[in-house]
Amino acid sequence: MSTQGSGPTSDVVVQKYGGSSLATVSQVRQVADRVGALARSGRRVVVVVSAQGDTTDELIGRAGAVNPHPAGHELDQLLATGETASAALMAMALQHSGLAATALSGSRSGILATGPHGAGVIVAIDTEQLRTLLDAGQVVVIAGFQGVTADGDIITLGRGGSDTTAVAVAAELRAGHCEIYSDVRGVYTADPRVVPDARLMPDIDIDVMTEMAFAGARVMHSRAVELAALYDVDILVGRSTATRTGTRIHRLHRRDGNDMLEDRTAVMAVVHDTDIARITLRTHDTPDPSPAVFRFLAEESIPADMTTVASAPGGGFSLGLTVHRSHAADVSRSFSDLMAPRRHGVEVEDQVAKVSIVGQGLLSRPEYASRMLASLVGSGISARSLSASQLRVSVTVPSSDAVRAVGLLHSEFGLGAAAGARPGSLSPRPGCRRRRRPRPRS
Repeated sequence: MSTQGSGPTSDVVVQKYGGSSLATVSQVRQVADRVGALARSGRRVVVVVSAQGDTTDELIGRAGAVNPHPAGHELDQLLATGETASAALMAMALQHSGLAATALSGSRSGILATGPHGAGVIVAIDTEQLRTLLDAGQVVVIAGFQGVTADGDIITLGRGGSDTTAVAVAAELRAGHCEIYSDVRGVYTADPRVVPDARLMPDIDIDVMTEMAFAGARVMHSRAVELAALYDVDILVGRSTATRTGTRIHRLHRRDGNDMLEDRTAVMAVVHDTDIARITLRTHDTPDPSPAVFRFLAEESIPADMTTVASAPGGGFSLGLTVHRSHAADVSRSFSDLMAPRRHGVEVEDQVAKVSIVGQGLLSRPEYASRMLASLVGSGISARSLSASQLRVSVTVPSSDAVRAVGLLHSEFGLGAAAGARPGSLSPRPGCRRRRRPRPRS
């Protein structure tokens, strides 16, 4: 995807409304009133909508009732109707309020996508029709979550794909800003449904948000944040019934000059994901299976995390990774096919969860991983498969312990609303001594 021209188009506003914000006729009208007020203020408005309420789940259920294993081509055609209907209803509501509005499906909006069905990737957006409608004073309502292939087939972008649609449109129109509205107030230091004292974060660095989204934070689609980082699109995440409050996701540059470097906030949030499975492939001979495994994952657009590869003492290799649980059966079967006729075994653990601390400078400060593991193991939670980077430290735990693990780590790093210490501070806990580092030689 490439943007056209240079410089922001400041009078264009791109907003996305989630399905929970459009579940009823009353909610559709409320959003239409909100969009209408913005349009009447002189702004040019593009609205991206998700399917209403639980429509996508209902369509998946209906598909499964007639065919437990529906073909991706037909399933995408079915699922795309949810967003298309939502866009039409929103445009009708805007028209009823006296505004000129046009609803566009993914294909009519010029969104070109490629990849496997159910996991399409936007590669280009032809904005000619979109700009023509905006210049004519129309509010443009786009069906999110979908695009069209070079052959004219409908292709969906995966769960949360409407976020990606909105950010891509904002990038292509050079709006520089995108607003994502749903039923949550913004981004929290943990899932507020499982950690009652989780804090709303007014600002968050876009790189940190990328890690949070990939690690399991459901408030944003991970590919949408990655796209925003690539094209410098600021994102506001908020509740559809509130005025411009929520969390601003952008690139943070300024630091508080009063903070000492080594005492700055490092751990910013705790994220968990229960929708994973850990798959382990063991071979009893050479060569290393890694190239074939990752070639398959790339061809199928299946993201993998927490990868470990080790050679066995008696020959062969062990390769482990985590994938979304919905991919586990296909990945396991494909691994067996890839390795045939070599001697091998494939194990699938689906009663696991991934728990992550997310922040900045975590890899260069090993004390954070140490505290994370000490807190979990000290509370009787088995922590396995650790992976670390400067922005994230993740471990797998039994899925039955995931919620308790999130609460423990949220408290351990002082992230709660009532916590007196600065979140993520290196200040030692009561009763703990900080080991003094040796003074470097000059």
